[in-house]
Amino acid sequence: MIGVLLLICTLIILIFIFFNKRKNKLLLDKIEREQAFQEEISKTQIEIQEQTLKNIGQELHDNIGQLLSVANMQMSIMNMQIQEPLKEQFTETKNVVKESLSELRALSKSLNSDVIVNRGFQKSVENEITRLNKLQILSAELEIVGDETLFTNSEDSIILFRIVQEFISNTVKYASAASLLVSLIYKNEHLIIEISDDGKGFEVNSVEKGAGLINMKNRADLINADFNLHSVSKEGTKLQLKYPYREETKLKF
Repeated sequence: MIGVLLLICTLIILIFIFFNKRKNKLLLDKIEREQAFQEEISKTQIEIQEQTLKNIGQELHDNIGQLLSVANMQMSIMNMQIQEPLKEQFTETKNVVKESLSELRALSKSLNSDVIVNRGFQKSVENEITRLNKLQILSAELEIVGDETLFTNSEDSIILFRIVQEFISNTVKYASAASLLVSLIYKNEHLIIEISDDGKGFEVNSVEKGAGLINMKNRADLINADFNLHSVSKEGTKLQLKYPYREETKLKF
């Protein structure tokens, strides 16, 4: 009798363990499916954003850029006919149009993912820093440590560049900063990107999570990069990204 009871208890325990394992496996499968679904949504959103930015960049270059080019040529012709008292003022206006055309072309290239891939990540960041300094809104500096050839993934380079671009955009729009520093540190296994400004900062835990912050975090998650944003009111903001190198995936936006 005792043997039968022990056998029944053993069977009940085994059945319980079996169903518990099965339940855990089903829960794990569900979590993995949800994570894959969320990752696919994030990837799709980023692809749509990239295509939109590319279209805007092409429109700026092809349409508005063309109009400014025509205006610049016409002003060059008119410059021969302007009387001396107005010569200096006219020349200044012509230079403004020329500079606007140059800035527009630089902006359109920074929006086009194909240009970013062809240039490479580091060169794209360098051009963004140069463009920012030309605007004379603040003083921007780029620091490079290590060998840039360690990083070769063109798809991930677009994502990382957009994160850098978003941080810079937020600094320009909201931080009232005088200076900004971008550091690219190439390690054997990973790339560390550090961006900091000396602006007014904000309380990370209390600030409303706007589209900019969400986009940066989602992009970092998509490429398994550690995302650490630190900001203190009146003490500036700092972002550190730790990106593990991975093989080229050959996906195109």
